[in-house]
Order: sequence, then structure tokens, then C-alpha cells
Amino acid sequence: MEAVPYCGRAPVPSEIWTSWNTDPLLIAALACACATAVLMPRSVRRTYWIAGCSVVAIVFVSPLCALGSALFAARSFHHLLLAAVAAPLLAAAFPARGRAYGLAALLTSSGVLWLWHWPALYTLAYENHAAYWALQIGLLASFVWFWRAVLSAVASPLSAIMLIGAGAGQMGLLAALLTFAPRPLYEVHGLASLSWGLDPLSDQQLGGLLMWVPAFFVYGLFAILAARRGFARASLT
Repeated sequence: MEAVPYCGRAPVPSEIWTSWNTDPLLIAALACACATAVLMPRSVRRTYWIAGCSVVAIVFVSPLCALGSALFAARSFHHLLLAAVAAPLLAAAFPARGRAYGLAALLTSSGVLWLWHWPALYTLAYENHAAYWALQIGLLASFVWFWRAVLSAVASPLSAIMLIGAGAGQMGLLAALLTFAPRPLYEVHGLASLSWGLDPLSDQQLGGLLMWVPAFFVYGLFAILAARRGFARASLT
């Protein structure tokens, strides 16, 4: 019996706008997460938290979730939204007050991202709901840790820039391997990409580019913010 991915079977273009995820447990968890914003002491943190939860909802509830069953590129964009958009927003809502162990956070988040893209584990997550959620939660949690280290008020701007550079570098390397691979690595998608006008290798190449180019701009923005923080500190001394 063919395993059905958590987000459902791969949709064709005519089905995509009706392919919302209505899992009641997921929706209840997201609603509870958003509701906790009222317990936060500062309105700015509440805004970051709600924004981060909203991005998570887009990833798992909107048709993007189902599209990830059809296209590796959609799954790649899904990971980008979690790692480079939702994670820094959630990290900003709970800034680190002390040492955040940036190197450990970098190694952990990088390791989880690369594990996600190991073909055997990718296939397992595609076919097994428990493995899917273990890797999704691991990806989000490890990148929240990474961004808390980057955004920590006690971290020097130089160390933040070095973390950002290393994080962007490892993601760019993975993206390059996916983009320039001579054959498709994720056969679990089968030929579902054909109905979207892409062959499996083109789908994988697009996924690599989505991980590569938008992530470069996101990481670059945070590097600029860290540099500005450094200049501001220097001007006060």
C-alpha cells in the first residue's frame, strides 16, 4: 500500500487551491501558540511571535504544504520559510539573555538541515508522519536557537556576522550540491513534477536555487543589521 505524505497526495495544478491542511490537532496547536502572545510583556515581542506563528501556519496549513508532496522545490521553499523567516521572528520574540552557545547552535541547525536532505531520511519523512514531524520540529527548533545566538544582545557584532556567514555558507553549499547534481536525488516524488511543467531534475535544481538565492539576501540583511549594531556600539565608546 502506497504511503500518503502528511500533507496529502501530490496535487495537480487544478487542485492546488483546494488543498488546505485541516488537521485539527495542528490548527489547535497553532491557535494555542498564537494565544500565548497575550502573556508576553512587550508588544514588540508579541508582534514577532504572532508573525512567526503566522509563517509556520502558511507552511503547514496553506496549499504550500500539499505542493511539497508534488514538488521538491516547494519543500525546499517550505524549509527556507521555517529556517530563515519563521525562526528569526520567533527568536526575536524570545531573545537570549545570556550566552547562547552560537557554535553549537550553528552545528546543530546545519546538521539538521543536511540530514533533512539526505535522500534516505527525506524519503522516510515523506512516507512516515512521525519522522516528518520529528525533522520539522528539529529544523525549526535548531534554527530558532541559531537565530537567538545571532540576535543575542550579549554577542559581539563580529561573532554574529561570523555565525551568519558560516550559516549562509553551509546552506549555499547544500544548495549548490542540489542545483548541480547530475541526476534527481529524491525519487519519492516520482513524476508528480511533470504536471507542474518540470521534470524531476529541473524540480530539484529549482529547489536548490530557491534555497540559495533568497537565503543569501535574508542572511545578508541580518549581517547588515549586525554590522550597524557594531558601528552603533563603536560610536558610543
